Amino acid sequence: MEIHTNPIEKLRAQCLARGSAGIKGLARVFHIMDDDKSRSLDLAEFVKGLSSAGIMLGSREAQQIFSLCDKNSSGTMDFEEFLEALRPPMSAARKQIIADAFHKLDKTGAGVVSVEDLHGVYDGKTHPKYQSGEWTEEQVFRAFLDSFDSPSDKDGKVRGG
Repeated sequence: MEIHTNPIEKLRAQCLARGSAGIKGLARVFHIMDDDKSRSLDLAEFVKGLSSAGIMLGSREAQQIFSLCDKNSSGTMDFEEFLEALRPPMSAARKQIIADAFHKLDKTGAGVVSVEDLHGVYDGKTHPKYQSGEWTEEQVFRAFLDSFDSPSDKDGKVRGG
């Protein structure tokens, strides 16, 4: 195993060593770490949560990661700050693929992908919950968009970046 001296790289490596769901699993742990349900973590919650998740970091490393994630120096970090720091940087090729896919979905050219844009591009009628009658086609489209939408502002629109 590669030895990392940068604490965020060390945390990322430990997550990735857990398989493809490593960072996603830590995201679930983030919500469990949030003892007071404030949708953000203070340093004590973060350190306790890392330990509970079996992440092996020293207290100094945890403090460094926390400080990096707490961009506005509020004494807390929210989920978006945490994930932004944890995600590896994207290559230019991957960014281009994402931009191309976004432009394909953005039928109106408004720089926003909405439910309206998905009609004719994404067939919600093949979704199992639509086929079972549990969801309408609109609900299928909305669930699809929600998987890309900002967790803090689910407005049914995905904006280009």
